[in-house]
Amino acid sequence: MAGHSKFKNIMHRKGAQDAKRAKIFTRLGKELSVAVKQGVDPEANPRLRAAIAACKAANMPKDNIEKVLKKAEMGDLSDYSEIRYEGFGPDGVAIIVEALTDNKNRTASEVRTVFNKYNGNLGENGCVSYLFDRIGSIIYSSNSNDFEKFLDFSIETDSKDIIESGEFYEIITNLESFNDIREKFSRKFGDPDEANIIWKSKENVDLNENSIHTIFKLINALDDCEDVQNVFYNFEFDEKSLQTIEE
Repeated sequence: MAGHSKFKNIMHRKGAQDAKRAKIFTRLGKELSVAVKQGVDPEANPRLRAAIAACKAANMPKDNIEKVLKKAEMGDLSDYSEIRYEGFGPDGVAIIVEALTDNKNRTASEVRTVFNKYNGNLGENGCVSYLFDRIGSIIYSSNSNDFEKFLDFSIETDSKDIIESGEFYEIITNLESFNDIREKFSRKFGDPDEANIIWKSKENVDLNENSIHTIFKLINALDDCEDVQNVFYNFEFDEKSLQTIEE
């Protein structure tokens, strides 16, 4: 899932993604299909450059990328619409769902069904997005990387913030400077593990222990929807809770 809590949640998400590689490639392919409509030249299309970088970070085969680009040149791409859904889960957890779809009615029905099944409420756009900041997130593994070098370079590039964990460094950027800073870091340190525009919660809510399983099932079910690209939420679960969920 693409929810954004802290790094232990990112690690869990990456593990889940590894188990669903085909779905990851489908999502990346959709993003490529949307991005390439702004131009087939990556040098002149920042969104396409970011999409291609994400494909490479996920080890998506080069042939898959070239296939989408070739279809774009031939005008043979599916027409996907970008849609955002907002709502609440148990314990007042705020949830943002981003989707790319060729059938808005199907996607809306699937998302609404999931919210209802797991004691959530799908609301109007704007009902929870004010609880998040729209930012750029660039993540590098801390293995063999010197944090001081990342810190100095983040200051040099006017990054908004840099966060250190035991396993990852996360560089936070403003929305407008995301592509420029990502490319500067790529030239300096190589391609990042992840680089995305995200919804980052301003403040996480405390979860009722009895609700953790239901909330986790809700997030996973949303992530499993065919047209959903990303799911963001304003909570995090600790290692003990995560182990209980996985058992």
